[in-house]
Parts: sequence; structure tokens; C-alpha cells
Amino acid sequence: MLLENKVAVLYGAGGPIGGAVARAFAREGARVHLAGRTAKKLDELADEIRAENGVAEPAVVDALDERAVDTYVDGVAAREGRIDISFNVIGYGDVQQPLTEITVGDFLQPITNAMRSQFLTTRAAARHMTRRGSGVILAFGGGGPQTLPGLGGFKSALDALEGLRRQWAVELGPHGIRVVTLKTGGVPQTLPAEFDGAQEIIASIERETLLGRAATLNDVGDVAAFVASDKARTLTSTDVNISCGAMVD
Repeated sequence: MLLENKVAVLYGAGGPIGGAVARAFAREGARVHLAGRTAKKLDELADEIRAENGVAEPAVVDALDERAVDTYVDGVAAREGRIDISFNVIGYGDVQQPLTEITVGDFLQPITNAMRSQFLTTRAAARHMTRRGSGVILAFGGGGPQTLPGLGGFKSALDALEGLRRQWAVELGPHGIRVVTLKTGGVPQTLPAEFDGAQEIIASIERETLLGRAATLNDVGDVAAFVASDKARTLTSTDVNISCGAMVD
């Protein structure tokens, strides 16, 4: 198994992306620690993973709270003896409106949330990874030159995330820690079936790809497991593009 005996911490595990990655990590042998804000979702995911003979421990954690993140990560490291993987996929609370209409607060919200949360969770894990001389930090979203109108501060948040990823990679590389972003261009399965206009959005996502199909949740989980594994030990300070050609590098 790709991640046998690895210890992984996932933030935003109660969401569709986080859940898919947690399941994939567990299938590949990792001990997964599920952090999020909704206990019920985390408990259900943990039960599902355990039913498949995986190891999962849920915990309610606010990934924007410095003390909560540090206490949580220190506790996991103390119990497990190490942290091998940290993956933050929390939502950023973005308000998507044209820039001429959006308020300053709504524009800055996803940027502030992304930077604060990704900084806090990475720093907390890095403190333990540096002692072992190894580790993997994963982020989700990715930047690039393409954008769409009406995204508010969301695209700016993703671009800022890439800048932070590069900075962490430079500073953590000498300690054997890899830092990688996964970007998809959109995963149709994350849209609730009852969401107004969901089918139009899905068609738009698929239309922008070169392959005529978009990444699935299983795709995201499988690629994340590979990137987090020692098989991908040469990958750092980069993003992994699984957008089916929607984002052209």
C-alpha cells in the first residue's frame, strides 16, 4: 500500500473533497486524523473508514484558530509519534460577485481565510516533520492564468495560496519536507444535486476540458494518495494538474 503506516492529518475532512482523500489515504494504509467543524459528518466518515478496516480518528477543530490548531497537531504527534502528511482542504467562505459590486470585507474574506488557515496548519505540522527530516504538505485549489468573471476574491485566494506554497517549499525543502498543490478545475460531484443550475455548471466544467470529462472525487483521492506517497518523492514546490486539460500549463 502506498501509505502504509503513514500518519495523515486532514482539515475539512467533512467535505466531499476531504472525505474522498481521507478514504483514499485509509485504503492505502494511512492512519487518518479527520479535522473539521461538524462532528456528525466527521463521525460518519470515521465509521465508514473503520468499516473498511481503516484507522480514522475524528476531531472538531477550527482551522482558523491558532491555539486550536497547535493543540490538535501537538496532540496527534504525541499519540502517534509523528505526522507524515498534512492536507488542508477547508472552504474559504468566498462570496462570488463582480469586483465592482462586492464589499471589501467579502472580497478579502477568502484571501484572509486561505492564508491564515494554510499558514497555521502547515506551520503546526512542519514543527514535527522537521525533527524527522521528512513529511508532505498538500494544498488544494491551485492558481494559474485562467479565471472567470464574478469570482470575487476566490481566484486571488488561490493565487495567494500558490505564493505561500512556494515560500513553504523553499524553507522546508532542506528539512526533507515536500509541499505540493493539487488543482482540478472543478469536481462536478461536489455540487449538490438540488443546487440551482448544477447541471449547467457541470456541463460548463466538462466543456472546458480537453478530455470531455472532469475529475471525479475518486480521481482526487487517488492522485492525492500518490502525491503523498514516497513514489512521488521528487515532487515539491509544484502543483499537480488533474483538470483533464481545463487548465493548460
